[in-house]
This record gives sequence, structure tokens and C-alpha cells, in this order.
Amino acid sequence: MAVVALFVTATKLAGLLATLTVAANVFSFSRYRKKNLRPFRSPIDESSDPLADFNLNEGEDGFFFGLATAPAHVEDGLNDAWLEFAQENPCDKPESQGDRQTTDAIMGSATGDGGSQPAAPSGNPKKRKPPKIAIEAMIRGYAKYIKGDTGEEEEEEEKPVPNEECHHNVAAWHNVEHPEERIKFWSDPDTELKLAKDTGISVFRMGIDWSRVMPEEPLNGLTKTVNYAALERYKWIISRVRSYGMKVMLTLFHHSLPPWAGEYGGWKVEKTVDYFLDFTRLVVDSVSDMIDYWVPFNEPHVFCMLTYCAGAWPGGHPDMLEVATSALPTGVFKQAMHWMAIAHLKAYDYIHEKSTSSKPLVGVAHHVSFMRPYGLFDVPAVTLANSMTVFPYVDSISDKLDFIGINYYGQLVETDEYSESGRGIYPDGLYRMLLQFNDRYKHLNVPFIITENGVSDETDVIRRPYLLEHLLAVHAAKIMGVRVLGYLFWTISDNWEWADGYGPKFGLVAVDRAKDLARIPRPSYHLFTKVVTTGKITRYDRARAWHQLQIAARAKKMRSFYRAVNKDGLMYAGGLDEPIQRPYVERDWRFGHYEMEGLQDPICRLWRFMTRPATLKFRKRKPQMDEEDEALLALQ
Repeated sequence: MAVVALFVTATKLAGLLATLTVAANVFSFSRYRKKNLRPFRSPIDESSDPLADFNLNEGEDGFFFGLATAPAHVEDGLNDAWLEFAQENPCDKPESQGDRQTTDAIMGSATGDGGSQPAAPSGNPKKRKPPKIAIEAMIRGYAKYIKGDTGEEEEEEEKPVPNEECHHNVAAWHNVEHPEERIKFWSDPDTELKLAKDTGISVFRMGIDWSRVMPEEPLNGLTKTVNYAALERYKWIISRVRSYGMKVMLTLFHHSLPPWAGEYGGWKVEKTVDYFLDFTRLVVDSVSDMIDYWVPFNEPHVFCMLTYCAGAWPGGHPDMLEVATSALPTGVFKQAMHWMAIAHLKAYDYIHEKSTSSKPLVGVAHHVSFMRPYGLFDVPAVTLANSMTVFPYVDSISDKLDFIGINYYGQLVETDEYSESGRGIYPDGLYRMLLQFNDRYKHLNVPFIITENGVSDETDVIRRPYLLEHLLAVHAAKIMGVRVLGYLFWTISDNWEWADGYGPKFGLVAVDRAKDLARIPRPSYHLFTKVVTTGKITRYDRARAWHQLQIAARAKKMRSFYRAVNKDGLMYAGGLDEPIQRPYVERDWRFGHYEMEGLQDPICRLWRFMTRPATLKFRKRKPQMDEEDEALLALQ
């Protein structure tokens, strides 16, 4: 009897503990939903035409359009860390270092403009085998346990479907024509610049590669280690941009750390700040009178997370201890972010001190993803991810910002329409994030610029509504009082997308690598040109773009997808050399139309199943297209 009584007592305690745990998570989710997921009414009048009219005039209330790119994506003749990383062959090593990691909340926050899969570290005598650990587990500080085929908890990861024994560091790179040429922007910038100018844009965003200007560590001073010829070439390229009538937004650090800096620890070490300031001084002294917007750092938290915490990008080489403790106040993530913030502050001062032209604008290109919990018990992980990535870096440099740049691509939810590189399409998220950032930083009285926004879509069926719906989100934020100066689309032509290689196609223009990089403008190129030159988004253009996507979705047409999935269809962070096929999703993700579905954990699904009969009569399925828009399409 004593054993039975003990068993009953233990069962009651376990039940109480489970109830308290669920209740606590329900409470935390209700707070999260109230703050981040509250439904909103779109401020755009969808019965008007045009739907949006951007003021393209010069002045404080003016708005500009631009296009963005980066050296590691486009420059030929560049022997940077990414080229070394891509040329390594993990299959030749005793231990395969190509293990994939699962996609988690923090990875969704980390991904920037393509490429988020883990890979082996670059060649280094001190390189270590990257720990086999999921990104979410890295943040929480312990190995993530998942259910295997037996239903038992296992410490090993569930392997994705691809049956390869090892994987290249950079996917979709070794199997394309002349990958090292990228798209020859260094030797032939005019091809890209003419395509950009013909759209009518007024701002061109580019970068100067640190490793090209400083190919060796300047241990004995700069005189013998600086490539002054490269500086002159960059100066000539910038003059070509201006000769086409475009202003220049210049990025100094865009995810490409010189190999020599990676060998001693890179941004984990204070001396990297001094070396970066040497590089900044060289660039500013050479071209400051030709630059209108400066971006010292692009997405610093993305670089720190994927390089130093996950070992997914070249130059990091984290060991298990660094991974497990990276989210702590003294961890490697905050350590590297601190030195990058110090570098920004010093670069800001020098740029303003030396600029001879009208006052330059110095800002940051800060990546944000709209993240929300997949299940009831994901709220702590999402909250922690947001606390590390959304505001801290901007907070640390807020005293020295002339504008805040927002890089936005989407969210990470399994039921969404996805880009080729695994980004959930959610225009409402851009609107929500702009309002949040405006509320937090309105005391600074600085404007915002959308420094990157784009989607990988070789079919170009998704890209056209994606472009229009995100511009409507920007216009809606402007209506609500957010001061947005401009919008830069990523990117002009298909190019090298970090560790995803040449797989995902982000370009308004296709590139035929088998025919000497021949350029083929896509329909979205012409749509972008129309929006840029008129400054307007019409009801017809929006209805037509959406209608074409719906035709493809209803016909169950397939499209390329460059993310590995497991046997249950769940997405992994790993990139693919060759795409799998994925159908278009019938879901209304237009701005102001997105309906948030419930949480997907078993408890919430069971609750919805039980309460569904009582709620069906209150639900009314909205049409994917208004009758007026269908009539408008028929007439035109």
C-alpha cells in the first residue's frame, strides 16, 4: 500500500508540474502575442488607385529607390576567405565536417540575404571539427534532443534525406561554370551598372572588400601590405557609378573577414578594431568626396552568429565550449559584437571628420526577421533570440547613427510560402518591424532606409508580388509616421549567395553562366523599373502579379527549392547542389491579408480540434482576390 500511495503522490506531483509548465507557457505566449502578433488594420485604402504613391522629389520628404550588392557576391579576381572556403573539399578529410544542422528560431533571425547552412571552417592549422549541434541548442547551452525513428529521445540529429556522405562547404558552387568569376563586377562593372541605371534608380549600394585592399596582416605597418592599385580601381568603379547619375551607398564590412584576421580570431580580438580602422582610413581618404551613404557594417549579428557561434562561415572555428556558452554575457557572440560596435563608433567619427563634401550619412544595415513561436514551448527560445539580435547592436551604436538601415527578407514558419533559400514570405512583418523600430528609436530623430529586401525565385512568379507587397508595407509604415527615406532591392543579377553558392536566384536579371555570364532581364526587372520611374503601385499591377501566382499555385506547379528536408518534409538549414522541387503554396500572404494560424504543437492542435465545431460558424474564408480586382484584370 505504501508503494501505491507513493505512486499516486508522484503522479499528482507530476501532473501538477505539467499543468504549471503549460500554464506558464500559455501566459508567456499570451504576453508575446499581445506585444508582437496583435492583428492590425492596413492603413492602405485598397479601393483607391494608385495604392501607393512615393514622393520621388528631392528633399526631406523625398523617397529614393536603389539596388544593392556586395563584393563577395560579384567581384572576380578576389582571393577572399569565401573563395578559400568554397575550394576546400571536406570529402578529402579524415572526418566529414559537412553535417547539417536543423533550422531553429535563432537561425531564422540570423539569415540574411541567402545562405544559412552550416559548413566546415576554412583552412587553418588550428581548425577544429565544428560541433554537431543545432543553433537553438547552441543558444540554450546544451545539445538538442529530438525523437528518432524509434520514438526514443536521441542525442544524435535526425539525418536529412540526401544520402551523401559529405558535403561541400559552399553548395551549388563546384557544379557551375567558372564559379570563381562570380559575375565579373571587378573587371566589367559597366554591365551591372547599366542594368541598374536603366531601372531608373538613384542609389547604388556596393562595397569595398577589406582583404583585397589589405591582403596581408599589417604587422610592420601599412606601407608594404596595402594594395593601393586596388584602391585606385575601386575609386574608378565608384566614379563609373556616379557617371551613370547614381549616388553611392558604400559598405565597408559585408560578411567577408580577411583570411589573415580569421587565423588569429578576427572580431573576437581587440586588435581587429585597429586593423579595421586602418582599412576605413584608407578608403575614406581615397573616396570620401564621392560617397553619399556609408555603411560600416552589414548585419554584424548575422556574421558573429554564423561564424563564431555556429562555425557555418569561414573564419570562426568555434569549439564546443564556445558554442555552449556563446549566449552568455561573457560568451563569444557578445564579445565579437562589442568589438564590432566599437569599430563602428570609431569609423563614424573618422568619416565625419574627413568628409569634404556635404554632410555624409553614416548608418548600419541591420538584419531583422519577424520571428514567432511554432509551438507553445518555443516562446522562450524566440524571446531569447530576439533579445540577442533585434535591438542590442543598434542600441550600442545609437548615439552615432545618421540613419538606421533595415535588411528584411521574411520569417520562418513551416506553413508559409518559401523562397528558394528557405525564407518565409511575410510582408506584414516588415511593417511590424518598422513600427517597432520607430517606437524604440524615435527619440534619435533619424530616418530609416530599407537597405535590403528581396527574394530568391528563379521562376520570377513569386518575386513580382513579393516586391509590390513589401513596398506597400513600407508605404503603410510611412502613413503611420515612420520616416523611411528609401528602398533598396536585393539584387540586380543572380550571383554567389554566401554558403548557398549559385543555387538561390535573387536577381531581377538571370545570368547564363554557360554563355559568358549573359544577362536576361526577368519580368520583375521591368515591373521594378515601372515602379521606380513612376513612383506608384497600381491596383492593376498588384492584381496581375498576384493572379499569376495563384494560377501557378492552383495548377500545383513546382519550383526549385535549395534547402534539405527530412522524411517528414521539415526543413533543414543545409543547402543543396541541385534543387528539389516544391509546389507553390495557396496562401494569401499579401500585405494586410495574412491570417496568423495557431500554434502547431500537439497540445494546441488538440485544443483546436476539440473547439473547431464551435468556431466554424464564426469563420468566413476570405477570397484570394477581390471581385473588383478580378474585373479590373478582365477589362485590361
